[in-house]
Order: sequence, then C-alpha cells, then structure tokens
Amino acid sequence: MSPTLPLSFAPLDARATEAAAADFYRSLSSRRTVRDFAPTPVPREVIEQIVATAATAPSGAHKQPWHFCVVADPAIKQQIREAAEKEEYENYHGRMSAEWLDDLKIFGTDWQKPFLTTAPYLIVVFKKPYDLGPNGEKQKNYYVNESVGIACGMLIAAIHLAGLVTVTHTPSPMNFLQRVLDRPENERAYLLLPVGLPAAGARVPAIERKAMEEVLSWY
Repeated sequence: MSPTLPLSFAPLDARATEAAAADFYRSLSSRRTVRDFAPTPVPREVIEQIVATAATAPSGAHKQPWHFCVVADPAIKQQIREAAEKEEYENYHGRMSAEWLDDLKIFGTDWQKPFLTTAPYLIVVFKKPYDLGPNGEKQKNYYVNESVGIACGMLIAAIHLAGLVTVTHTPSPMNFLQRVLDRPENERAYLLLPVGLPAAGARVPAIERKAMEEVLSWY
C-alpha cells in the first residue's frame, strides 16, 4: 500500500453547502454549446489552468489514461478542419440515418465546421487504453472510457467557469487526429473541443433541458 496523506477537506455547514451547490448549478446551467467563435486571443495560461483542472479527475486505479493536445498553430488547425470536414461530408451524405439528420435540424448544423479554424485553440483529448513502460512494454489502464469521460466533463465545466465557450466535436471516425498530431500508438482520439470567446452576435438554439423528474429518481 502506498503512503497516505491527511485529507484536506473543510466541511461547510448545511446552509453554506446548500448555497454552494445552488451557486454551482446556476453557473453551469447557463452553459451553452456555441458554434460561432471570435478569433480573439486567449492567454495560454488560462488554457493550461483549464487542462490542469480536467487532469484532477478520478480514474481507474489512478492510471490517468488521458493526454490533452492544445492546437494553436493555424496550419495544423487547417489540416484538422480539412480532415474533419471530409469525414463530416460523408456523415451528412450517407452515413447518418434519416432519423439522425432530422434530429439535428433544430441545430442547423452541416458538414462545414468553420469553428475549427476560427477558435483560437483546439483541445484534442486522447484516451490511452494502455501506457508504455520504460522499455516499451504495455501497461494496462482500467475504466478508460469512464475515466476520460469524467475528465472531459470537468474540462467543459472549467472552460465555462473561465468565461469561455466550446462545442463538443466528434467527427467520426477520428483516427485522422492521431495522424495529424503524430500521437503515439497507445493514444486514441476521444473528443475535440474548440475553445475561445463567442463571436459578436452569436446565437444558440432555443432548447429546453429535461425536467428534474425526468432525470432523477429517489429510492
């Protein structure tokens, strides 16, 4: 068993706990997916802090099976956009079912993804089914999808709380990201997040979240 440390935890009284939970909900409930970005620069330190927050996520056996690639180079962003739009064109012209396309109509999306070059940063999250030891041997990771999914949720929350916006982009298949970014064989693209400020006049679809009784059951 590894050495232990005392837990750093300052409990709040019941009223403060309720207020903290309500404040966090109010902040996160205002989060919206944004597809129209301004090219306005964002300090690199902000992005590093956001990624650092995501990397505090829990993971199976504390393997931390993730790697975050931040893309700021316009030429690389252009390569990613061209490859992503090629896959998205195929999706919108044959791969997606008629039902899926119908469900997307409310968002007004199509195969063109200008946010991939307009946003100042792209954060590409890779999952690692296994790590490589000092001699190249495979070291198994556990609950990889679950662990990386939790980290991505924390990443999205951190982006919002920093006053920035994003859109979860998953062009399928995503293996071109491993090639464009020259990532090692033990990494698989999991999620692509453009990050920045919204464009002036940006609008979002008028949608409603499910009511609490639809998403919560008490036993």
